Amino acid sequence: MVTVEETYLPVTLNAPGLTDAQFQEFCEQYSDYFLEYTSEGELIIMPPTDPETSSQNAEITTQLRVWSKARRDGKVTDGTGGFTLPNGARRSPDAAWISRVRLGAGRCPEFIIELLSPFDRPQKAHAKMLEWIANGVELGWLIDPRKRAVTIYRPNRELEVLTGVAEVAGEGPVEGFTLDLPSVWNV
Repeated sequence: MVTVEETYLPVTLNAPGLTDAQFQEFCEQYSDYFLEYTSEGELIIMPPTDPETSSQNAEITTQLRVWSKARRDGKVTDGTGGFTLPNGARRSPDAAWISRVRLGAGRCPEFIIELLSPFDRPQKAHAKMLEWIANGVELGWLIDPRKRAVTIYRPNRELEVLTGVAEVAGEGPVEGFTLDLPSVWNV
């Protein structure tokens, strides 16, 4: 067992070759925290987010869920939903949409959203977004509430950064979904 004091969180531990059972053991040991595991063997232990970021996450997930319920062909997950990626990483996006077809096949979602919190390191968040895209995600949004910006990630395309916009429109797997940004910024 490894014990990490909360004042040191988030923390990254090197744990190459971690098995599913060992990862589950860590999750049980740190049940009040969020854990992820990278394909490079890094175990990331994160504290719960602050209330403002949590409220923003809830708003994002709610808007995505309302859109998804009208379509009836997929599921929405929040930050507690984890996915095992083809590269072996175990990741949890802040919000995701996955079609019933992919869900039944045990694949990663088509669309993910990550919201930067005060604890997040922008370079790590960017690397995580690239990892999602490299493992089959078709569209990803990295939302930075402090800069009021959205960076759009797509396979085989340059990043697109939107600032000063009131909404961001979905495409591809989430065509027709529009995220109302003032509702996220002003929760």
